[in-house]
Amino acid sequence: MRSVQGHVEERRGHSSRALDQASNQTRVLVDARPLQGADSLRGVGTYVRGLLGGLLEIGYGDRLTLLVDGGLPAPGFDLPLVGVRRRYRGRAALYEDAVVMGGDLERLRPSLYHATSLRLPGRAPCPLVVTLHDLIPWAYRGRGLRGERLRYWPGRRLLRRADAVLAVSDATAADAQRLAGVEAGRLRVVPEGVSPVFQPRQDPAPRVAARFGLQPGYLLYVGSLDARKDPGALLAAWRQVRSSAPDVRLVLAGSPGAQAPAQMAGAVRVGQVSEEELADLYSAAGCLVFPSRYEGFGLPLLEAMACGCPAVGYANSSLPEVAGEAAELVADGDAEALGRAAAGMLLEPARRDRARRRGIARARRFSWRRTAELTARAYGSLLHD
Repeated sequence: MRSVQGHVEERRGHSSRALDQASNQTRVLVDARPLQGADSLRGVGTYVRGLLGGLLEIGYGDRLTLLVDGGLPAPGFDLPLVGVRRRYRGRAALYEDAVVMGGDLERLRPSLYHATSLRLPGRAPCPLVVTLHDLIPWAYRGRGLRGERLRYWPGRRLLRRADAVLAVSDATAADAQRLAGVEAGRLRVVPEGVSPVFQPRQDPAPRVAARFGLQPGYLLYVGSLDARKDPGALLAAWRQVRSSAPDVRLVLAGSPGAQAPAQMAGAVRVGQVSEEELADLYSAAGCLVFPSRYEGFGLPLLEAMACGCPAVGYANSSLPEVAGEAAELVADGDAEALGRAAAGMLLEPARRDRARRRGIARARRFSWRRTAELTARAYGSLLHD
């Protein structure tokens, strides 16, 4: 695969020479492409926004340059950008990065490159840091993941070449050793954070009524509805709740995803929403129901707890690490137990209040500032500063 003409494009006002002169100061090049296109609305986009905000908060901004797609725009941070042009999109882009990114890095000459997803260079002329969100296509052998295994195959193979792998949870770090052969000495656990937007919202009821036609006390699900998220179990849990609270509605927020069932039997779909709207939805919900069968981290669980929304889910993968004792986690795959736990949150005020208090306290342990501090520490260990 050959590089495209005009392969590297500097942002206006940041010429090649200016960037080279900036190298007297250590220059960390961060892949910010997840802030562009559909990825910006997914977990990896949330991660990159949170990390960059945290790095700016701790005063690391003067050392950062952001890598973006050649068409530029998107990031939204007052940081220098460099653009790389790619011929391909989707799965092929991951393979193309593996072939040509090494040449990009030789031209750009950063002191360190941070790959914020599995779009990895086949070679790197500088220290390479990778954030590993999950290895779900290999860790969870469920339906519909063959395409994802093909899509992320180059990144998985190249992970072991990274100088440092930042796993978002202990569970993901264990997967990195077991499934990608990453040496323990190259692994660091750097949990994700939660945006300050996600906190108990004052009087959200009028806003969710006006915007979505909802009354407080509904069951809430946030995220895509692929097979791994077990939409059948979500419906089964809802049926279980309605056996004791027949008027409770199920609300689905977020992009449903390509594998979502065509019908969800009366559930209310609100689609993609802003962070502020999502915080209102969490704050007005009676309970978040999260039947995911495998997570690298589990951001919706953390966001719900931060907003004081009681949460129930399955005890698998990283979820016990995130939830602690603040959410009720039931045996993996037991949809009826999930429904009983959700019904208890709705119908037992003391149980609901206890979950609310514990969730808010637990969520305070996670911040993007802390994520940035741990990430900057990883950079420093490779840059020797």
